[in-house]
Amino acid sequence: MLKIETIDSNKRSDVIRFYKIPFPIYAGCKQWVPPLWADLSIQLNRKKHPFYKHSDADFFIAVKDGKDVGRIAALENKPYNKYHDRKLATFFLFETVDDPEVADALFGKVFQWARQRGLDSVMGPKGFGPLDGYGMLVDGFEHRQTMMMSSYNHAYYPVAMERLGFRKEVDFISCFIPRVEVTLPERFHRLADRIQKRGTFTVHDFQSNKVMMTWMPRFIDTYNKAFTKNWEYYPLSEYEVKFVADNIFQLVSHDLIKIITHGDAVVGFVLAFPDVSAALQRTRGYIPPFAFLDAIPSPKAILDILLEVNRTDWIALNGAGILPEFKGLGGNVLLYTEMEKTLNSRRQQFKWGELCQVAETAVEMRSDLVNIGGKPYKNHRVYVRAL
Repeated sequence: MLKIETIDSNKRSDVIRFYKIPFPIYAGCKQWVPPLWADLSIQLNRKKHPFYKHSDADFFIAVKDGKDVGRIAALENKPYNKYHDRKLATFFLFETVDDPEVADALFGKVFQWARQRGLDSVMGPKGFGPLDGYGMLVDGFEHRQTMMMSSYNHAYYPVAMERLGFRKEVDFISCFIPRVEVTLPERFHRLADRIQKRGTFTVHDFQSNKVMMTWMPRFIDTYNKAFTKNWEYYPLSEYEVKFVADNIFQLVSHDLIKIITHGDAVVGFVLAFPDVSAALQRTRGYIPPFAFLDAIPSPKAILDILLEVNRTDWIALNGAGILPEFKGLGGNVLLYTEMEKTLNSRRQQFKWGELCQVAETAVEMRSDLVNIGGKPYKNHRVYVRAL
């Protein structure tokens, strides 16, 4: 017998139950990285996550023969719909055992949820904000997911999407960079020298996290304006942008963020993060085995994550933007050459890199990936289906 249950996200036991579902589904899978308990618990927290100040979501669990066998979240992002003039529900946090009946029942509940709100289509995976990443893995199943804005799923997931009548909305490509090959073409450096001599932009290289944090207000303003032409964009509230920035700065090191200014205004940036996914696999997303009843992070697990920042040999470049009015003036070249200097100074640590999730609609950025030697190796697809 199969039934779909709506969980009470205000009940800690329900949230823990929702969190636990993927673990048996990916048991023995070397590519899957457990989600951070802290991230998921905030996503379901209607009092703390900024999404709920303007939009709605509900969470469902599939139960078959007394066992939890799948889950899904249904969201209505009202500012996104208003900005793009659409009537979309989005789905997120979808997980299922390899059983078509379970996937069909979960999406049936999402379809019902959307129709009750007067929405006319369902799209996803798409989460609560820009740090959640986009899409379902459709190519690159042999590679481990990176921590930041990425996900992993079994190959039967996209099969289920096609069976349910979903079609492609947009693809997000991630590129692999072998560190031994990360040398920008000489023309990049010549162009960067010319751009710096013009004096249009000034590159800022931070000497400490404390100094970096003083730039946060200007960085926040730029972050909210840099992606207006992107497929996934909608105007973030001040609270949402601060939420994003606070989460970004928890993990980024001061030397792995580069910004350029025009006068006093921040007009571009690029971010890189040490990939701590190996530590998350060891610590099960902060939660040690058999600790689900309490869901209290183990101090040893937290220490392992913190140490991984300085011992991981993977780096994820995930977050680059330039204000639209300053595109085409060479600011992206300055950002890439400055980041190259930093990575070369830390070549003893980082051996491999990933350029994470660039939408196929971001033509300029996709061109940049090729120019700096990126090799596409993962593809995440956002699906859509009319109701």
